[in-house]
Amino acid sequence: MGRWHAQLRLGGAGASCGAVALTGSRCGHSVAGPLSQHVERPIVPHTDPRRSSDPADRAPTEGDHARIEASLTAPGAPFAVERAEHGPLVYVNGPRTLREFVETTWAFGDQPFLVSGERSCSYGEFFAAASALACRLTETYGLRPGDRAVVAMRNHPEWQIAFWAVQLAGLVAVPLNTWWTEGEFGHALDDCEPKVLLVDGEQVPKVAEWGRKAGARLLVFHDEGDAGDAGGPGKVPPGAERYVDLPEPDPWAAPPDVEVRPEDDATIIYTSGTTGRPKGAVATHLAHAGAALNPRYQAAASALGRGVIPGQGPAPVTLMTFPFFHVAAFTSLYAAMSAGGTLVLMPKWNADEALRLIRRHGVTHYAGVPATALELLAAAERAGDGLEGLKGLNTGGAAAPPDLVARLTARYGERIEPRNGYGLTETSGGVLANFGAGYREHPDSVGTPTPVTEVRIAGPAGEALPDGEAGELLLRGQSLIRGYWRDAAATAVAFTGGWFRTGDLAVVRDGRVYVVDRLKDMVIRGGENVYCVEVEAVLHDHPDVEDAAVLGVPHPVLGEEVAAVVRVRPGAVVTADALRAHVGRSLAAFKVPAHVRVTREPLPRNATGKILKRELRGTVQECPPGGPPAAQERPPGGPSAGRE
Repeated sequence: MGRWHAQLRLGGAGASCGAVALTGSRCGHSVAGPLSQHVERPIVPHTDPRRSSDPADRAPTEGDHARIEASLTAPGAPFAVERAEHGPLVYVNGPRTLREFVETTWAFGDQPFLVSGERSCSYGEFFAAASALACRLTETYGLRPGDRAVVAMRNHPEWQIAFWAVQLAGLVAVPLNTWWTEGEFGHALDDCEPKVLLVDGEQVPKVAEWGRKAGARLLVFHDEGDAGDAGGPGKVPPGAERYVDLPEPDPWAAPPDVEVRPEDDATIIYTSGTTGRPKGAVATHLAHAGAALNPRYQAAASALGRGVIPGQGPAPVTLMTFPFFHVAAFTSLYAAMSAGGTLVLMPKWNADEALRLIRRHGVTHYAGVPATALELLAAAERAGDGLEGLKGLNTGGAAAPPDLVARLTARYGERIEPRNGYGLTETSGGVLANFGAGYREHPDSVGTPTPVTEVRIAGPAGEALPDGEAGELLLRGQSLIRGYWRDAAATAVAFTGGWFRTGDLAVVRDGRVYVVDRLKDMVIRGGENVYCVEVEAVLHDHPDVEDAAVLGVPHPVLGEEVAAVVRVRPGAVVTADALRAHVGRSLAAFKVPAHVRVTREPLPRNATGKILKRELRGTVQECPPGGPPAAQERPPGGPSAGRE
């Protein structure tokens, strides 16, 4: 149990309070209550003897989507919206700060929140520990609202205790990527200048010297040499404290009495740096409050689409495989905390171990990057595991191959709801979502926006483009960041008239968003646009392909050529020419990769599953080019720049 000995007994408080906290009060209210007043009629499937009785079998129509959104966002409804004075749409109800949000979880009392190995931490234990640490940060360390606090550790339960202690104390949390080197840590530390470092034993060597020179306080978690930790006794530098040595938290003590305003900064989360030096994206409390309600809206919309009243049934149990420092984790975290759900943690990814945890803890929802989701499905197939208790497979953090949902459906029918979406560090989590029958029908879409997210497709001059035309995806909404930390120039480039420029090429059709490619990833071959994700999707359709990355390489005449690095399945003997021919049967000749490198090694990815294409570019150029398949030679022409 470690530091979780303190017990908070609330009796029936968790049951008497609503399952979804939508106000700043401790008890809040549930989504289910107001819906009975605002849903004109249930959204249920038509009776058809040829189809299953499961409502999820019928994809909701666009009219259904409109009625569902109207029922959830009408004045007085749980997710009603209004336009803020500074421009974006915001939720009328719900918390305005992360402190308000986390205080509502107190009501869940003895319900399990965090499960790690043999340890389990209830909501009551969590809140008591976070409150005690928040008091230490303000009263003992002397920190004041606005001071920065770094949180850097593996997915230990103490990560959540540390993060929420920072929020209760009115500080600015700076989650750092534990995959980073000491030099990368140093860049972020120099940039944000934290007053306290809340780290596990593994990260101490990366931060200790910086902390000593800067005079920052250092509190070390998990220095005992646990499995998966590099730390051990004696590794804590002089002057640092060990979390395990702190006094036991008082289960009835309140968090510090500090004022936290919606406009105050809540987090600085550094971008992944796949295209340059990481920048600190600054999100306010109001932005995170919106991010916390977005997944609840999506869950309610999904339930209504299946003909089910939202907020009913047991709390979800989620296998959390996203690293906590990544913004994708926040969407699953907020969804769980809103409903009193449980997060089952993994110190490092292993598909077979994931299957064991799913069975042992009765996991109902999976949350992770598409690459690990595919590995989970493959492991379950090898083991003959029916994943009987799993109700949802949620992916994010990287683009999902369109065949993921097809593989899920082929194996498990429509019992497990697939969910995908779109979000960025700059959006504080997912702001577009594609789920259920709609996802099965449109597997190449990232879905529809939340009620407080506005979408615009812009042309080269910033002009709005009509449906069906490809342009840059612009976003505006409550959950977007206010800018980059101490970088006015980067902020000015990223925002245009209040709209955030995502750098992604996208198309909108019937309200659904389709991300075509990254603007910088799109290959322009002799004036013709080649969207890498389109070619990758075709490669993924080949039965021998495990993973694929498509990118552009320089060409002296054409400007760029298309290249691909393909990881094949164990035992496969497919050749580069065979893969090129496979692409040529589906796509125009100019889209067929001229260079193909076949490998059995995993493709390089960052901590959130994004392929590091810059590391592949040099190796793929060494592969000899081949001409396009003769049968697919086509006359010059094709899509013009910026069009699909």
